[in-house]
Amino acid sequence: MSTSEPSSTPTPAARGARRRRVPIIVSLVLLLPLAALFAVVMQRQYVYDNNIRRVREVFPAEWDRPAKVAGEARNWLIVGADRRPGEGGHQRSDSIMIAHIPADRKRIFLVAVPRDSYVTITGHGRDKINAAYAYGGPRLLVNTVEKLLKVRIDHFAALDFNGFVAMSKALGGVDLYVTREAHDPANNVTWPQGRVHLEGERALLFVRQRYGLPGGDFDRIKRQQAFLRAMAEKAISGGTLTNPIALDGFLQALTSSMTVDSGVSMGTLRSLALELRDVRGGDLLATTLPVAGTPTVHGSSVVLLDDAATAELATAIRTDTLDRYLADRGGQHDISLVR
Repeated sequence: MSTSEPSSTPTPAARGARRRRVPIIVSLVLLLPLAALFAVVMQRQYVYDNNIRRVREVFPAEWDRPAKVAGEARNWLIVGADRRPGEGGHQRSDSIMIAHIPADRKRIFLVAVPRDSYVTITGHGRDKINAAYAYGGPRLLVNTVEKLLKVRIDHFAALDFNGFVAMSKALGGVDLYVTREAHDPANNVTWPQGRVHLEGERALLFVRQRYGLPGGDFDRIKRQQAFLRAMAEKAISGGTLTNPIALDGFLQALTSSMTVDSGVSMGTLRSLALELRDVRGGDLLATTLPVAGTPTVHGSSVVLLDDAATAELATAIRTDTLDRYLADRGGQHDISLVR
């Protein structure tokens, strides 16, 4: 008796099982790269988060602070210095800015506070505002700014200026237009009129120059604001976001030079980045606290603020109406052009 050969035709059940395996295999082929990419992103996020240094007790006691602003507007106090807070003690801040992020998230406003502004510092009398940072670190500086402007600071960030070197290199440098030739006698560098390319140490020299500029510290403020805007434009539109290596280099340099208050997490920064995803370099507007004069006090040059005009600007920050304030007063300076 001959035995029948098994049929080579799949049964309906086998065909159904095969059909079910096909989309599973296709899904795995499609999802595994995404899963791998997600794992890489999460791993890099861990690295970036560990790069950032955080300081505690940045903010004064609640009873000694201005009221919280209604709505979603936020104010960041940003300090630029030669090193991070806590490295060898406190130091005088080289630049002080308030980054006001309006509720609609359509723009970013940079309000510069001249570092030589002659103000009242709790426990130390009248002195230059950057001395508050040296006397009591971020907490005393936040307290001084809040008392000066009656504006609540939501977050604090300090940038080590040396990070500018690595950040500019990661971006391949940025270009700015210098409106007139300027010589830096301290470093024997001459910046010609016209477009200049800033990368690495040259970028640091450019944003740090004070002597040899017609407007002194005020021109340096404009240079720093212009450099920040140029970096933002390059990071957004220069292909950095689509170049994983360049993006990683930039984020490594940025996070390695940042110190923030303990309330800032990577989630905070990620959410803020998503909220500001439509902002471009031209949406970064800048101004400076109004100045009444630059006299000499106790043998040192100081900046006297115009109290009435400063109060108006502070009200615009507090009420989230800086856009209207700048439009009405022409207080915005073009930070794409520097001296």
